[in-house]
Amino acid sequence: LPFFCFRTSLVPLVIFGLLLQPPLTQLSIVTQPNIVLLMADDLGIGDVGCYGNDTIRTPNIDRLAKEGVKLTQHIAAAPLCTPSRAAFLTGRYPLRSGMDAINNYRVIFWNGGSGGLPPNETTFAKILQRQGYSTGLIGKWHQGVNCESRNDHCHHPLNHGFDYFYGMPFTLISDCQPTETPEMDRAFRRKLWLSTQMIGLITLTAALGRLTGLISVSWKTLTCLAGFSLLFFVSWFSSYGFVRYWNCIMMRNHEVTEQPMVTDRTTSLILRESISFIERNKHRPFLLFLSFLHSHTPLLTTEKFLGKSSHGLYGDNVEEMDWMVGQVLHAIDKEGLKNTTLVYFASDHGGWLERHEGKRQLGGWNGIYRGGKAMAGWEGGIRVPGIFRWPGVLPAGTVINEPTSLMDIYPTVVHLAGGVLPQDRVIDGRDLMPLLRGTAEHSEHEFLFHYCGIHLHAVRWHQKDSGAIWKAHYVTPIFRPLGAGGCYDRGFCPCFGEGVTHHDPPLLFDLSRDPSEAKPLTADTEPLFDTVVRKIGRAIEEHRRTLTPVPEQLSLYNIMWKPWLQPCCGTFPFCWCDKEGDN
Repeated sequence: LPFFCFRTSLVPLVIFGLLLQPPLTQLSIVTQPNIVLLMADDLGIGDVGCYGNDTIRTPNIDRLAKEGVKLTQHIAAAPLCTPSRAAFLTGRYPLRSGMDAINNYRVIFWNGGSGGLPPNETTFAKILQRQGYSTGLIGKWHQGVNCESRNDHCHHPLNHGFDYFYGMPFTLISDCQPTETPEMDRAFRRKLWLSTQMIGLITLTAALGRLTGLISVSWKTLTCLAGFSLLFFVSWFSSYGFVRYWNCIMMRNHEVTEQPMVTDRTTSLILRESISFIERNKHRPFLLFLSFLHSHTPLLTTEKFLGKSSHGLYGDNVEEMDWMVGQVLHAIDKEGLKNTTLVYFASDHGGWLERHEGKRQLGGWNGIYRGGKAMAGWEGGIRVPGIFRWPGVLPAGTVINEPTSLMDIYPTVVHLAGGVLPQDRVIDGRDLMPLLRGTAEHSEHEFLFHYCGIHLHAVRWHQKDSGAIWKAHYVTPIFRPLGAGGCYDRGFCPCFGEGVTHHDPPLLFDLSRDPSEAKPLTADTEPLFDTVVRKIGRAIEEHRRTLTPVPEQLSLYNIMWKPWLQPCCGTFPFCWCDKEGDN
């Protein structure tokens, strides 16, 4: 009887103890989840089904949103690849790391350049690596390779916290596809060809004049002129004439595996590597950053998907990327990792409106939002898809309309991994978990600053007490032809110079009422106009006080091609290999 009484007296205690235990979701937060980050390239927010597209089929991305949380105001820190991804990796405006440009060369231009993500920057991969995570990057990097020698790899992913890298150290461009029209620095290349032809014509005319006696010029002068012509041609053709060999390469860790890359199998290799990474690391926490080459030109698409969409090659390419997302999700499910894996999907910036060949539209669609890629102020250039899924932790089918940033991924994943944010620098991102889980009502961002290169084009202010989201434009690009929605005369909208308009007072919009930025407010139409402009002006002053000078990674010198820095799988300049084909 005493034993029975002892047992029965324990029952309430056990029940009471169980009630004190945190719920399952809390336990999941304590453990280190696997983290899979999926980033599309140049994908417009209007290209995805769950963001309103009803003609391009994206069932797998849509399923992520249905099973997780969809952000409707997810903002890139820059409207181009290199600076946006630098901000994503570091949680800091690219201006702080020197990854925003003072000139018109606003991205890394060569694998053989010396600029890139500085070694003293601490990426989220580096912190997760210290926390015991296995870290992998598959796909696009575009943050530089070397600093001073061909093999120093100072900007390489393995020097920034990734244990494993397979993919392109550069970015996909049309030059990588021999059948496509060259894309890289097209206008400048035309000028170089024209200059070469003019110099050659002058040299030939002088030589003929000397032979016929019509021009009095010495053979020494002719020899110098011919030498200059040859030197000028070699100086630029040695780089621009071999773009496919210098930039279109694949690497595994530090080893060049394809030079030039064999584009027909790139998609299958990237998918195979991604699934293999998950399978190899299923018994320990892992971070997989799958940085798609889709949907950047030349829109590499396998035969299985060609002609399947109603939007031509671009639509085919997006639908293939969605299929790849599905294959990765299947691999996670197959290994029993679904409930212990946070999956995130986004694009690095808005779709490229001006990208077309003849009547073929090769860029994305940004839905109701004005502008596109390269435009830092207009929403179409910086508002991107943002989806999180973590079953049992994040409430399924949730839509959040608060301003968030790609920079927020940094503190979010560092927190989940049990890491500590760097204390010696400004981190501009904010931990999203309270917002995603519903324990916080508002985003922690009050102001977001929208830079085009180093030039501040716009600022948004989230006035949380009223729900208004004010946005002030200080600089906007001039669209051409007039009435168009982009800079079709240039192919890219500029950040400064004759191609932009400065506004004083700024153009002001309330995005909560006018998300398309169609009707600017004035002091006559908006009673709070002056108050809002002053408030944003003070925020800019405070923000600028937090900026410190850093080396410019995208200076003209740093973006120039340097033969001694060029990754090469042979003896330079004889760089050619196909190690994947050999295998």
